[in-house]
Amino acid sequence: MPTTPTAPPPGSLLTHSTTAAPTQSGRPSPFLRFAARTGLSLVVAYVVIDVVLQLLPPHYSPISDAESNLAVGPFGWAMNLNFLARAGMTFCVLLVVARIGPSTLTRRLGSLLLAVAGLCSAALVFFPTDVNAPGEFGIAPTTTVGAVHVAFATIGFLAALAAMILLTLWMRRVPEMVGVLRRAAIMLGVAVVGLVSLAVSIAWIPSMLGLTERICLAGILGWAFVVCLGARPLDRRRSSRRRESHARAAS
Repeated sequence: MPTTPTAPPPGSLLTHSTTAAPTQSGRPSPFLRFAARTGLSLVVAYVVIDVVLQLLPPHYSPISDAESNLAVGPFGWAMNLNFLARAGMTFCVLLVVARIGPSTLTRRLGSLLLAVAGLCSAALVFFPTDVNAPGEFGIAPTTTVGAVHVAFATIGFLAALAAMILLTLWMRRVPEMVGVLRRAAIMLGVAVVGLVSLAVSIAWIPSMLGLTERICLAGILGWAFVVCLGARPLDRRRSSRRRESHARAAS
C-alpha cells in the first residue's frame, strides 16, 4: 500500500533551513548557544588581556602606540594569542549570523568580508610590527615584515567595518534581529568614528594613533559582543515558537 510522503522534521538538513533547530526538550540549539557564548568569552578575554599587557613591560602608551606593539616584547606571545582570539571571535559571529534569518546577498557579502577580517587578524601573528624609536610616532614600517603587518591590519580594519555595515543593514530586514539592531548600530557608529579618527591621526596627529585605533577596536569588539549576546534570547524565542507550533499541530 503506497504511503504518503511526510515532510522532513523541523531543523532537518533536508529543509535547507538557515536557522538552528531546538533540541527535543525545547531548549535553545546547543550549536548556536555554544557559538554565541564562545564569541562573548573571546571578546571579554581580548579586552582583559589587552588591559593587562598595557600594565606590563615595556609599558607601551595606549595613547600614542599602536596596539600591535604589544606583540613585541617579553609578553608578545600573549598579544599573539589575542590576535588569534579576535579571529576566533570573528568566526563565532559568522556562525551566529549564519544560523539566524534568511540567507541574502547582503548577508553573504558581509559574512565574506568578516571572514577576511578574521583571517587578517590571525595573519598578524606571523608578521610582527615595527616598533617606533623613542620619540617617534605614527606608522612607518622599516622592514618588509613590518610593511606586511600594516597591510594586513589595514585590510582587516576596512573589511571588518564594511562587513559590519552590510550585516547591520541586513539586520533591518530580519525580524529576529530587531532587538539587536539599535545596539549594533551604536557600536558600528563607534567603529566608524574610530576609523575616521585613526585616518586623521595617521595623517596629521600621529601621537594620537594608539587612542584612535583603540576606539575603532572598541566599536568592532562591541558590535561582535552585541550580536553574540542577542543570539541567545533569539534562539530561546525561536525554540518557544516551535514548541507552540508543534503543540498546536499535535492537538
